[in-house]
Amino acid sequence: MSQVPQSNEVRIGKKPVMNYVLATLTLLNQGVDRIEIKARGRAISKAVDTVEIVRNRFLPGQIRVAEIRIGSQTVTSADGRQSRISTIDIVIEKVKQQQ
Repeated sequence: MSQVPQSNEVRIGKKPVMNYVLATLTLLNQGVDRIEIKARGRAISKAVDTVEIVRNRFLPGQIRVAEIRIGSQTVTSADGRQSRISTIDIVIEKVKQQQ
């Protein structure tokens, strides 16, 4: 049973990294202050790349990593075998501007 993504969530998959960077920037421009970037397995490196590109290239000094959660999930394949897949959730948020 798959879960419906929340409005402040970007799930990383097989698309190019820049698609996820654009999705993250779109959420930030819509006024979302806190975004969760989620990935599993081989997509974990794309999640890290997405966060680093947003933080360093597009919004330097405006975004910070608030939290990083790692874990694993048990996945059952079509032939009934179970395997464990690593997961990562990276939470980023806008830096509050001091006045």
